[in-house]
Amino acid sequence: MRFLTCLALAFCVFAGAACSEQPGTTGAADSDILVIETKHGKVLVKLRPDLAPKHVERVKQLAKEGFYDGLKFHRVIGGFMAQTGDPAGTGAGGSNYPDLPAEFSPEPYKRGTVGAARTADPNSANSQFFICYDDTGCSSLTGQYTVWGQVIEGMEAVDKIAKGEPPPIPDVMEKVYLQSDKK
Repeated sequence: MRFLTCLALAFCVFAGAACSEQPGTTGAADSDILVIETKHGKVLVKLRPDLAPKHVERVKQLAKEGFYDGLKFHRVIGGFMAQTGDPAGTGAGGSNYPDLPAEFSPEPYKRGTVGAARTADPNSANSQFFICYDDTGCSSLTGQYTVWGQVIEGMEAVDKIAKGEPPPIPDVMEKVYLQSDKK
């Protein structure tokens, strides 16, 4: 009887491991994983429509249109964040779509959190976004900037993005797409 109990327990352990989430996906559907290709590697972002449905819809739309492909990381501050998403590369531009209303939440900003960049007007987010470098650098943004994603793989690539405001030789998002659209 002891043998059968051990065999059943072993089966449960192995079956559970085989059915668990794949590394880096954290249970998100491929349509809710944004892939950002850089020269330093791929960055996978789990989109958070539960926190910011309008922002996630916009990011998906822009990614599908190829809007983000080739855009610079124009403002990169070590210990704080890397900002991108401006076609002008200056921090003053955006897409041709209307600005989005704020979707603030109590979700804490931490390493890998992706938030919507905006002006002093809370309802001015458009296409620009930033990725936080650590748990403390962006913490003061919680509840004041819209969280729409979390890096689940590739923060080592984000760490290597050229620093500066703007960087002397800015890194770019080579290609941005939804994992479900990967060809």
